[in-house]
Amino acid sequence: MTPVVIIPGRTSLYDWRRIRQGAPAALDPCCREKVAAAAAAVARIIARDRPVYGVNTGFGKLATVRIEPGDLAQLQRNIVLSHAAGVGDPSPVPVVRLMMALKLASLGQGASGVSLATLDLLEAMLVRGLTPVVPCQGSVGASGDLAPLAHMAAAMIGVGDAVLGGETLPAADALKAVGLTPAVLGPKEGLALLNGTQFSTANALAGLFDADLLFRSALISGALSTEAAKGSDTPFDPRIQALRGHQGQIETAQALRALMAGSAIRASHLVVDERVQDPYCLRCQPQVMGAALDLMRQAATTLAIEANGVSDNPLIFAEETEALSGGNFHAEPVAFAADMIAMAVCEIGSLAERRVAMLVDPALSRLPAFLTPEPGLNSGFMIPQVTAAALVSENKQRAYPASVDSIPTSANQEDHVSMAAHGARRLAPMTANALAVVAIEWLAAAQGCDFHAPLGSSAALEAVRARLREASPRLTTDRFIQTDIALASAMTAAGALVEAADAVRLPSALEVG
Repeated sequence: MTPVVIIPGRTSLYDWRRIRQGAPAALDPCCREKVAAAAAAVARIIARDRPVYGVNTGFGKLATVRIEPGDLAQLQRNIVLSHAAGVGDPSPVPVVRLMMALKLASLGQGASGVSLATLDLLEAMLVRGLTPVVPCQGSVGASGDLAPLAHMAAAMIGVGDAVLGGETLPAADALKAVGLTPAVLGPKEGLALLNGTQFSTANALAGLFDADLLFRSALISGALSTEAAKGSDTPFDPRIQALRGHQGQIETAQALRALMAGSAIRASHLVVDERVQDPYCLRCQPQVMGAALDLMRQAATTLAIEANGVSDNPLIFAEETEALSGGNFHAEPVAFAADMIAMAVCEIGSLAERRVAMLVDPALSRLPAFLTPEPGLNSGFMIPQVTAAALVSENKQRAYPASVDSIPTSANQEDHVSMAAHGARRLAPMTANALAVVAIEWLAAAQGCDFHAPLGSSAALEAVRARLREASPRLTTDRFIQTDIALASAMTAAGALVEAADAVRLPSALEVG
């Protein structure tokens, strides 16, 4: 893969996605001068012998405790060791890589006061594929993602574990294996590594990227379901969308029209069809999916800004030789963005499940009951629809906004927190559930279209059906259906639906200014 050059303050969502996908990444050398200047400013600030939070004072509620000059290096090591208190499963390596890249970009803006040596070590770990083991639980999304980032920093000083070449090793051994020496942290450096929203932002970005794939896949499966039910494309007419004016709705309808263009199935019922209006799950796709697209784009805008910002504290202003304490570590923007993505994911899956339910109901779809040629002897898609319903209900339970929760920490010094990490982490299982629902719809819609043979759909949707049939033949009699669902789910998660319909341009949530 082509390497990504991380330009602090100006890295695109597409580049962050490529880093998560495994692309090599390194920092633009142009930032080194600012980083060195901020480190020199920290030295000048220390020489003044005035209290500066986290540089020569304790942390959190202990900020009033002055630290002697001879103990400043120990202070920074201690904050890493004491704050590495995470629990739970290790975070996925791609998410931790993204977190490291985000931290690198933040430090590279020259407002954190770290040394070039510390910056270079973090970059070298990323380049050489050394990924700290970061437990996924322990952050409340304010004062930074302290515990997760502490585990990253711990690996940098040779403590804890790291993944190298797929193997988990003691961090000191992993560093040695790739020719790196553990860091000795100077004043401000431990705090700079720990303070920030990079763990929450990495998880939220990963959720956004998966949700974008989900959205585009569901557009395709929705169009295929419309064909299977011999639904109308009249609700996708551009004149209808223009009168309301929402951009997401306009683009969604345009994509649905393009997906169905040239369909013989659609042409077969343009006339002599007494149905006046389709169920909402077909007719209102532009309105529901378009709203989801607009919401995800709003979240994407927030996350693009956050990924390119500095969320450290205190912040170092080298020209003025000042350290200013503030609250950029508070991850409320990320929490709101994660909650918006969660709502969109929930609704995309919900609408897809309603289309599956419509297809298996002969009163609505006019197809054989449960999409089997011999209902009664065979149950067909009866229980796959139940599975889809179960997954949608799980997502409804998970979609409750995390950002409305808060719990005081650090002896009430940190009395309002964002819960961004929790809100962002739940996006991965939610998108996995919704992608499985779309996979079930893909199976059901392809089966429904089979009943219309010899009539075919559009070129794009026939390519989508053909891709599925390579792995899952038509269901003529009941078989062990879990195999088909697992195959379709894996294909959907890998982007097979979108790849098969690549002749049609689909809107993306990542298309933001």
